[in-house]
Amino acid sequence: MKFLLGAILLVVSSCPAVAAKPGAVSAADQAEVTKGNNAFALDLYGHLRDQKGNLFFSPESISTAFAMADGGARGQTAAEMARVFHFTLPADQLHPAMGALLADMNAPHPGYDLHVADALWAQQDARFLPNYLQLMQSDYGADFHRVDFKTQPEAVRGTINRWVEQQTNNRIQNLIGPGVLTPMTRLVLTNAIYFKGTWRNPFEKGATQDGEFHLSAAQTATAPLMHRTGAYRYYDGGAFQELELPYEGDDLAMVVLLPKQTDGLPALEQRFTAAAAQQWIDELAPAHKVILTLPRFTMTQQFELSGTLSAMGMPQAFTPAADFSGMTGKPELSISAAIHKAFIDVNEEGTEAAAATSTVMVATAMLRPAQEPPPIIFRADHPFLFMIRDTKTGGILFMGRVEDPRK
Repeated sequence: MKFLLGAILLVVSSCPAVAAKPGAVSAADQAEVTKGNNAFALDLYGHLRDQKGNLFFSPESISTAFAMADGGARGQTAAEMARVFHFTLPADQLHPAMGALLADMNAPHPGYDLHVADALWAQQDARFLPNYLQLMQSDYGADFHRVDFKTQPEAVRGTINRWVEQQTNNRIQNLIGPGVLTPMTRLVLTNAIYFKGTWRNPFEKGATQDGEFHLSAAQTATAPLMHRTGAYRYYDGGAFQELELPYEGDDLAMVVLLPKQTDGLPALEQRFTAAAAQQWIDELAPAHKVILTLPRFTMTQQFELSGTLSAMGMPQAFTPAADFSGMTGKPELSISAAIHKAFIDVNEEGTEAAAATSTVMVATAMLRPAQEPPPIIFRADHPFLFMIRDTKTGGILFMGRVEDPRK
């Protein structure tokens, strides 16, 4: 069985000198939050795609962690974060809607395992506004932990890393590296997401064979290729093919976008916007017979996102000018690190994935026809994009690309 995991952490430092009640949230607000989260997901992909090789992250984890930070942001800091993360709802609607989506993800799921966890790690003698802590508890279910960053930052690092490991079934380890937490750290916001599911129609292990994966038009590598013939939802996009592989329970699915040309991934990535992704998903239709080839792959990716997010339009949160006065009553905190780590394992049985995000805040300094049509050939033996999405809400939980399944 495979899984996806991710985590993100925001470190908040001082500058120098349970779950939400889904019944109280409208479906329209939840849909608006999902639309905004997906728009951020594709925006972030556009900024990360220039890096070499494979790519994988959890936009859901990152958006949730920064929504928690947004709960304490004010002024220009809040405005910049809202633009980058597409937080379009007023605060009194945004956070309950985020909470309702989290509550839905944490509900029992027959056939697969999906859960999300949030936590706050605060300097033991620092004062945080009761309203902010109440917001974190009521809408994000975030447990509040008092720790000692001032004298034991490395010990606290171990504590937080162990929490992330526990929440991601030990798939995300050492999220926070040495030196990230300092005596100036005042608050760490963490989010972890874990998913493990089996394909509705698993691949036969005996059918997997080593074969050529075309890394480029001129270079190949040997990789384990899984094979299966069956019915799937499919779309021919002209220059690319799109296939949906549902997981047991049909609530979640992997969508694979495969360029028809071996070296066609960069051109497809340029077209890969939130609007285009939704349009292509809407075009998926039942195909009776698809001859599918998909590589088995595992990857772990880690990012420090402060530079990327600053370039996307929210620089102030990472400077001494940041205004997170909604956390403490004073504009004395800024984000010193935004660390995200994600893991995915895709095999014959299914997918396991996890991700974690931390924000560190420091004191700033159909019917069959009479004649069956020919089968569709979907051979993912060259670089492709993929998303793992909630088929009920449309939310993108994980996304990335495979350029080399061996890495």
